[in-house]
Amino acid sequence: MRRGAAPARHLQTARILSGILDGLDIPVSRRKNFLSWAVSRMAGEYKQELMNQRIIIENEIRNLRIRFPNGTVRKEYAASFRLPTESISNVRLEGAEDLGLIFEMDGEGLCTLHGRPQQAGDFSLTLRYATIEGEPESELKVPVAFNPNPRDLWRNIPTDRNIPYFKEDCCMEQINVPDNAQWPLKNIVAASQRGRSHAQDGKARDDHFSIDYNPESGWYVLAVADGAGSAKYSRKGSEVACDTVMERCRGMLSENEAFEDAVRQWGADRTDPGKTHELSHSVVEIVYKSAIHAHAALVKLSQADDAYRLKDFNTTLMFAICKRYDFGWFIASFWVGDGAMCLYDAKSGEAKLLGTPDEGEFSGQTRFLTMREIFHDPDVYAKRLRMTVVPDFTALFLMSDGVSDPMFETDRNLNSPAKWEEFCRCLRQGFPEDGIGGVDLSHDNKDAAAQLRGWLDFWSPGNHDDRTIAILY
Repeated sequence: MRRGAAPARHLQTARILSGILDGLDIPVSRRKNFLSWAVSRMAGEYKQELMNQRIIIENEIRNLRIRFPNGTVRKEYAASFRLPTESISNVRLEGAEDLGLIFEMDGEGLCTLHGRPQQAGDFSLTLRYATIEGEPESELKVPVAFNPNPRDLWRNIPTDRNIPYFKEDCCMEQINVPDNAQWPLKNIVAASQRGRSHAQDGKARDDHFSIDYNPESGWYVLAVADGAGSAKYSRKGSEVACDTVMERCRGMLSENEAFEDAVRQWGADRTDPGKTHELSHSVVEIVYKSAIHAHAALVKLSQADDAYRLKDFNTTLMFAICKRYDFGWFIASFWVGDGAMCLYDAKSGEAKLLGTPDEGEFSGQTRFLTMREIFHDPDVYAKRLRMTVVPDFTALFLMSDGVSDPMFETDRNLNSPAKWEEFCRCLRQGFPEDGIGGVDLSHDNKDAAAQLRGWLDFWSPGNHDDRTIAILY
């Protein structure tokens, strides 16, 4: 650039400005003040115009009426809204991170707030954004509320160890059975968890289970009992019922060649009435009379103290004996009370209940092992005592109503193979939304019992009873 060019332009500009001022008839003595006044006024109007533009954008954002729905602590949360990217930039949502949430906005203005909120209460998040360059940032307060997680409202008061017939609040057991040289065998896993309704008041768990596999005889025995919540010592009643049938069945099935022979003959030809009658007689001696022995044990227990009554030990009971033969699996069972006992096969899609629950469609009408009349019911063999043979099965489930009620809702659903398929899927997958894992029922899993115990802690509104389940798989 040639020297003197810039001063020349400045001089030319000064001349033009002087000519304009001459035309406006501004005296030379006032021109400096006039220029200062004019520039100041224009600057003010310019700033006002920028502010007006910012207010217009702020009103546009305010008119979007951004609202966040309520959420629940530690439950998956997601909310979205859209912002005009052509008029704002540098968007932030302050306070979201403090609640354990993540705020994101894509290139098209779609904003999402998601995550698992960690605090309960009413909060105000601040949406900050830039509008006009040089203008201060704008902000919009957006309220949001998160309700306490219902699970946090439940107390977990330990059971007093000094009460009569103290029972641990939870227990679990697992029996891994190696395959033999002839065919693959199955494992047993069981768990029992005190219900929230009991934990809330520091009451004892009333459910019980017993499981056993005898490698010498090859027989499995599984028993589950649900002590009545209204019975003073039902926790002991359920324990005595399970342990009595377990002990007697194990003894009756040990070196019982007559029974083994009857099972094999019936398994070879189930159309022969004579073989069916002979096996039925043996099943009555072993299974049905084990239930009678359990009843008698409860009667004896109730007579140990004048303050006891038989109904103080009210309990349901379901149990099954199972063994693998060359013709398939033989299962015999007994069931009194509610809950569910089912033989489920995923390959065939069949679900076979091993008895009839003593309960109405929606309201409890449970009967108990302590009721002597159940053994004089003319339908006792058809309703409570079963025997069957199947080539194979996925799992034999025995569960108290603390599990069956939330999982199946009605007795009618207990007969639905689709519901049992859904139950197995739920058992396998767990409840990710509650942070509860599933149960791996593979043959070599050594952690099945712990997984099952954890799974029993699932949340189901209105279903807070003790939960017990035993699985042969």
